[in-house]
Amino acid sequence: MEVSRYLPLLLLSVLSIFQDALSDLTQMEARASAQIMWTADEIAHLCYTHYSTRLPKQGKPEPDREWTLLAAVVKVNSAADPKDKSSQVTKEVVSMGTGTKCIGLSKMRKSGDILNDSHAEVIAKRSFQRYLFHQLRTAVSLPQDSIFMPGTKTGMWKLKQDLHFVFFSSHTPCGDSSIIPMLEGEDQPYSPVCSDGVSSQSAEAISDPVVLENKRKGEEIPAHLITKRMRTESKDLSSEILSEIAMHYSTGKEGSLQISADASNSSSPANGSAAGPATTKGTVPVGAKVVDIYRTGAKCVPGEAGDTQKPGVKYHQVGLLRVKPGRGDRTCSMSCSDKLARWNVLGCQGALLMHFLEEPVYLAALVIGKCPYSPEAMKRALIDRCQHVSSLPRGFQVQELKMLQSDLLFEHSHHAVQAKRANCPGKIVPCGAAISWSAIPEQPLDVTCNGFRQGATKKNIGSPQARSKVCKVELFNMFQNLIRSISENKQPESLRVKKLETYWEYKVAAASYQEAWKTLQKQAFGSWIRNSPDYQQFK
Repeated sequence: MEVSRYLPLLLLSVLSIFQDALSDLTQMEARASAQIMWTADEIAHLCYTHYSTRLPKQGKPEPDREWTLLAAVVKVNSAADPKDKSSQVTKEVVSMGTGTKCIGLSKMRKSGDILNDSHAEVIAKRSFQRYLFHQLRTAVSLPQDSIFMPGTKTGMWKLKQDLHFVFFSSHTPCGDSSIIPMLEGEDQPYSPVCSDGVSSQSAEAISDPVVLENKRKGEEIPAHLITKRMRTESKDLSSEILSEIAMHYSTGKEGSLQISADASNSSSPANGSAAGPATTKGTVPVGAKVVDIYRTGAKCVPGEAGDTQKPGVKYHQVGLLRVKPGRGDRTCSMSCSDKLARWNVLGCQGALLMHFLEEPVYLAALVIGKCPYSPEAMKRALIDRCQHVSSLPRGFQVQELKMLQSDLLFEHSHHAVQAKRANCPGKIVPCGAAISWSAIPEQPLDVTCNGFRQGATKKNIGSPQARSKVCKVELFNMFQNLIRSISENKQPESLRVKKLETYWEYKVAAASYQEAWKTLQKQAFGSWIRNSPDYQQFK
């Protein structure tokens, strides 16, 4: 009698677990089929076209003098039947960002009305959050027009099963992903670092644009990076070499690059293919010689081991957390490699949106434009550093992010602009503006400079007119407007248990997200720099 009494509850529990597992499997199959039906070049072309046709001249680099970085999030609808060759996967740019700058600690504000980090990847992600807020507002009133569908709990939502998102960046993310082996080529206009620490290496051959930014600002960087460009009649093929050849290497015990020149073991995946598992013994292409590594300008955070700064391939320690440099004023902004690795575990939605979501919004794939690139460095930086993380809350997990490279060059990249003016006097410089664009009906475009809306004066700083639409306080306003649009009895439980007021309080109340973040910090990112709660007490 007792067993029959609890049998219906047991069956319901088993059915619920089975449905969850089936739902996860369906989503994985949909993402896998969609990824087969588009290429890296298609994603890059879509983003470049959007940039050139949908974004105005305002905020773009000055022709033949300035360069910038581009990043975007592309929504892919995989509802098409993969067996039907006539059906097509639909792709749409839903957010975009450009930018190369960061502000220093001294310029940070406790009112949340300034952008601390204006690198393209971060702007694109924050613009994506604007898009997600808008889609949740739409889901409340017109569910059929939204990317979200009702979840199993009151006030909670989840992505429709036929959707996933691809992140595009015109350049390898700054930080650990940019530490890439450098080959000796006949036409390369630079030479390797010598044993005495002196080098004739050109700054233009450095992988990470952050280093170039430091060079322009005159910030202190190692002497071997501040060298005059060697005169040569041959063109710079350093970017082409590494974008055409996949570099293989393994990480040593101390985190330095271990590279083997065993040509007989050489192999290189086709350009645009997904990064495979890390090899235990690295290889280089037949006849090629690794003479150095591309460097990153991002600096090791306090508490990490630090770079050896030894000549050649041992200059950097790999796998370390890094912060973006500033103009003589150290920043608190983690490198884009570190942030992407974090998003790959916690999702791109952030803490506030997790109040409304049953599971994080993950990226299914990452596409990089034509530039110095290594699939192994990308995998190491974005996946492997967190691969061992366990005991995450339900719905959170380390994603097996699909990573590909396009063969298409961004028109306003450092390399493209430099090539156009190869014989012209003067230096090219990074564009000072950052562009934010979101696929939303109201004020989709936002152009900022030095963390504030472009054109802001000292007189109106502190007013809404000076704010970027993707700064903390503006995203918090979108969050509060979303709450107000939902009757209290239909709001998520996390927003009904107690009265919350400040940005900080709402973030902390997103329990599952905070638990996942604490787990990630404890097991992988213990030295991550976190801003003081004092900077998040605004309402």
